[in-house]
Amino acid sequence: MSTTPLPGIGVQYDLTTREQRHLSVIAHRDGARTVNVYRTDDPDACAQSLRLTEPETASLIDALAPSHHSPNLLSTTDLGLVAERIELSSVSHWNGRVLGETRMRTDTGAS
Repeated sequence: MSTTPLPGIGVQYDLTTREQRHLSVIAHRDGARTVNVYRTDDPDACAQSLRLTEPETASLIDALAPSHHSPNLLSTTDLGLVAERIELSSVSHWNGRVLGETRMRTDTGAS
């Protein structure tokens, strides 16, 4: 990743992905962010630009890097409910069993 100061505007962060896609984020001095995605046939030509407010930016950051850092998180709600996927090995005692048979909710409170 590289950074470029933009006098009077903020800072631009440029990233090339593993798939050789060029992305940039402009961090504006007012807290807004602009996310730019560049064309694959011309990495200097912007294909899509999206300006985010400060709260939208915070939501995106939380979606990209949740505070609990669980790579298995599927979703969360305003009520504090969290859906998470947990992989089981093929030899796990729990593999192939119906959730009700596991007594998981009774024993742990999880469902």
